[in-house]
Amino acid sequence: MSRQVYFYDPPDRFVAGTVGLPGRRTFFLQASSGPRVTSVALEKTQVAALAERIDELLDEVVRRTGGNSPVPAVAPSEAGDTAPLDAPVEEEFRVGTMALAWDGDEQRMIIEAQALVELEADTDEDLAEAEERLLQDDENGPPMLRVRLTGAQARAFAKRALDVVNAGRPPCPLCSLPLDPEGHVCPRQNGYRRGA
Repeated sequence: MSRQVYFYDPPDRFVAGTVGLPGRRTFFLQASSGPRVTSVALEKTQVAALAERIDELLDEVVRRTGGNSPVPAVAPSEAGDTAPLDAPVEEEFRVGTMALAWDGDEQRMIIEAQALVELEADTDEDLAEAEERLLQDDENGPPMLRVRLTGAQARAFAKRALDVVNAGRPPCPLCSLPLDPEGHVCPRQNGYRRGA
């Protein structure tokens, strides 16, 4: 079976969003162009890491060009997207590996998210070899979402993604673990239940 690549250059919309209530949310990346919509599931930590790395990469582009690139220093307010994910949200795959790159010729951010793949190997060396072969296999590799964004689109994506991550349950002031509406067992309180 050949590799499925969901390619958006450029997307009409590319956002991170969630489905579900805080504490039980499923995180998604969603790209759309016209009637075509692709949604891939990933972990909250992956969304946070992606947003942070995008900002770091864009900051580096601005620094290296001496501010002469079309990359804004902060997300433009008119590019803000607070709308929910396009429904129905149908998961194409769960993300395992992500990659970022900057195309200096086209002045575009390239984001790739590959499907999670289970590999079996007898040794760590065999596992590393199998991972490398899989990542290099353009013909038969795992499904992938590839998106090309302008600097402004990438900044807007990163801002929304961090806002979505931070919109979850508030942290406990003592242990920083998330508070459930019914409270949580706080390790700093020797197991006593702490209310929200």
